[in-house]
Amino acid sequence: MNRSCFFILVFSPVITFGQTNQPYTKQIQEFNRYVEEARKEWLVPGLAVAVVKDNQVIFKKGYGYTGLGTRNPVDPQTLFPCASTTKAMTAVCMGMLIDEGKVKWNDPVVNYLPDFQLYDPFVTREVKIRDLFIHDSGLGDADFLWTSMNIPSEEIIRKMSLVKPSYSIRSSFVYQNLFYLVAGKVIEKVSGLSWEMFIRRRIFVPLSMTRSYPLRSEVNDPNQAKPCMKVDGTMMMIDHSNADAIGPAGSVWSCIDDVSKWALCMLDSSKYPGGKLLKTATWKEMFRPQTIVPPSEFYPTMQLIKPNWTTYGLGWFQHDYKGKKVNLHTGSLSGSVAIHAQMPEANIAMVMFANYDHSEVRHALVYKTFDLFALGGNRDWSSEFLKLYGRIQESNEQKIKDFEAHRIPNTTPSLLLQDYAGKYTDPLYGELEITVSEKNLMVSLNHVVKATLAHWNFDTFYGEYEKNWNGKVKAVFHINALGEVEKINFDGRDFTKTH
Repeated sequence: MNRSCFFILVFSPVITFGQTNQPYTKQIQEFNRYVEEARKEWLVPGLAVAVVKDNQVIFKKGYGYTGLGTRNPVDPQTLFPCASTTKAMTAVCMGMLIDEGKVKWNDPVVNYLPDFQLYDPFVTREVKIRDLFIHDSGLGDADFLWTSMNIPSEEIIRKMSLVKPSYSIRSSFVYQNLFYLVAGKVIEKVSGLSWEMFIRRRIFVPLSMTRSYPLRSEVNDPNQAKPCMKVDGTMMMIDHSNADAIGPAGSVWSCIDDVSKWALCMLDSSKYPGGKLLKTATWKEMFRPQTIVPPSEFYPTMQLIKPNWTTYGLGWFQHDYKGKKVNLHTGSLSGSVAIHAQMPEANIAMVMFANYDHSEVRHALVYKTFDLFALGGNRDWSSEFLKLYGRIQESNEQKIKDFEAHRIPNTTPSLLLQDYAGKYTDPLYGELEITVSEKNLMVSLNHVVKATLAHWNFDTFYGEYEKNWNGKVKAVFHINALGEVEKINFDGRDFTKTH
């Protein structure tokens, strides 16, 4: 489906204003126009947004459609993946157990999970419950353990012991997902309930979040957004990503109706109509800066926001904006995005979902919300961020072009194609199997990730993943002194040939 399909998307009529929105009538009208214009500018098929101010939901609306080629409008009850905005919910779950005296933030993880083991025995002993939430453990990006494998969560955690650290514990910050999975296992061990049952009983039920689901596998409602992405210049709907294997890090599905309740609760010291989720001290600890985030690990939008400081709380990125503290977190799965941002000093929060891959219109709407409803200002964040991310995309595309331009023509493989076929294994990365189909190598990684590779140059092969929205991949074979294939580096990971 080509880009022209987006121009048939029209303004969704579903809109809800809060009970006390009269002081914001003009701002609401302007914001409503701005959101729709920004949606079109960023080519987003559908999105939903809510604004919370002074303990009321003052704006709540769906725009566009749930997918391409459909006339099903997005409304406040349309389901989207929360993705990594789930992390703040998992932190609150742990906070509840802190309040009950069942666990402490500075307790060693091994006190609750004796079999927990990392690559470095010292780090294994040193990692505290707090470290599970703030990305400072030394473990780098190890998402291949759930994106490239189909293994249970217990096996994911076991394999963490094979991942070499990227830096010394608490010396830096590298965002990753797996420690939130470990946190979920601690919650299970301490409470006697699975993480998904705990979050349902202790957050969704009290807050009357009746359309929120801990796992993707539970989502069967037809009113759900379809993930969309531009592939080779063409817009298309893609398969849903499933983050159930790392549930506490990003598997929750919800709707704007429900997450606006969550936003109200988190903005107002965890209060809700029936009481409080957390003690005040624990709620404050959630938002206390826990570790410094270097610019390289923060959102590119900060290039324009220009904050004085950037930190991470318990499940929240943080920075200053016009002299006020902002807590926010994005969520991203293939073809879907989310964002939850709050400015406690102005008693305002904004939540948004959209069904277009890494659509950074989400950031634009955050700062437009703060300007329009709290701080003043008329910068066109949508246009500015669109240009910023356009430059980033051009840079990424240029890197691919530069790589492809360095191909050495007219080379041939060192061996016959069938000599590259076989099985390759690694204790951490699993099993990679290669077969030959005509002039191509067919790669299957753990029966989950598949790709078709053609000869590129020398003993390098290059091609597309089977799910072409995942892009292209390179494989480099290593030949030993006997003229036999010994190893392969596939997408940056080394495998040894076994037979």
